[in-house]
Amino acid sequence: MNLFLSINKKTVVILIFLFLGFLKINAQEEKNDFWKHVRYGGGLGLNFGDGFFSATVAPSAIYQFDDNFAAGLGLNATFNNQKNVYKSTILGGSLVGLYNIIRELQISAEFEQLNVNRRFNVNTNIEDDNYWIPALYLGAGFRNGNVTFGIRYDVLYDDERSIYADPWAPFVRFFF
Repeated sequence: MNLFLSINKKTVVILIFLFLGFLKINAQEEKNDFWKHVRYGGGLGLNFGDGFFSATVAPSAIYQFDDNFAAGLGLNATFNNQKNVYKSTILGGSLVGLYNIIRELQISAEFEQLNVNRRFNVNTNIEDDNYWIPALYLGAGFRNGNVTFGIRYDVLYDDERSIYADPWAPFVRFFF
């Protein structure tokens, strides 16, 4: 009986090594196309006026699953300054899903979570603010190559806390 168990253990060990060796050989033959399906894009914003300055950097990346569907991540960093009134820093991230109904028509859903830090001038008698605000955008746009332009709506819009003046927002999206 001991001889039989010894032979079975040896056989099992040999089979495991053969299986693992086959997996390694097979894995080397298959090419990893993951990075060929990743597309990069994002947005840059610059706004200034009489005593006002705003700058935004919002990089993003998506994985193109097929010709119709893509999903990805984005980051957002914004700095605002209204002279003698307030300064704000807004940092956050987002998850985005894109679906092309037809090649030229794209619908999107994006969940964004932002941390808003506002520091008011002492002369305004307004308390400083630091809070998180979520947004869920549903949008539609016209796509031409790497560019999509359209409109989106924030279904979680809060007119007292949102950093935007309106739940409707036009967008231009680039992915290369």
